[in-house]
Amino acid sequence: MNPLRFLVPAAAVIGITLPGAAEPIAEGAALPEISIVDQNNATVKLNEAGAKGYVLVYFYPKADTPGCTKQACSLRDAYEKITAKGVKVYGASLDTVEAQKAFAEKFKLPFTLLADKEGKLADAFGVPHVAGFAKRQAFLFFDGKLIWRDLAAATEQQAADVLTVIEKR
Repeated sequence: MNPLRFLVPAAAVIGITLPGAAEPIAEGAALPEISIVDQNNATVKLNEAGAKGYVLVYFYPKADTPGCTKQACSLRDAYEKITAKGVKVYGASLDTVEAQKAFAEKFKLPFTLLADKEGKLADAFGVPHVAGFAKRQAFLFFDGKLIWRDLAAATEQQAADVLTVIEKR
């Protein structure tokens, strides 16, 4: 057992990589087979949702905080353009179902928010997390395969970054 295993997530959240840190999923990897609940407490099977077309799964530290709100609103404001390209959007954090629902309602977010309270989704993607906060990262899949990842995802630029990737394909 790695004696640094408890420090790895904390260090990664602030941008320090320690030996033994979990690696994020690599480009070309399959969308993880995991089921998780959304803001309405409905079960989402990501690998089924992303079997065809584009799927964006973006992680944010905490619902209804300034940076996370900017990131979500970036995607909300460009939602029509994003969905016109066939992209399904899923936001994820280690918040509760209730917190995700309140966040979605407060900011009129038209996409699904995933409640990853136990960090299982973050672990499946290799997203560092500690003390209830996930590192801000984004993953774009096409037909179930990872085609792009942003390991230092932007806040206001998230939608523009995703659209740029799609337009270059």
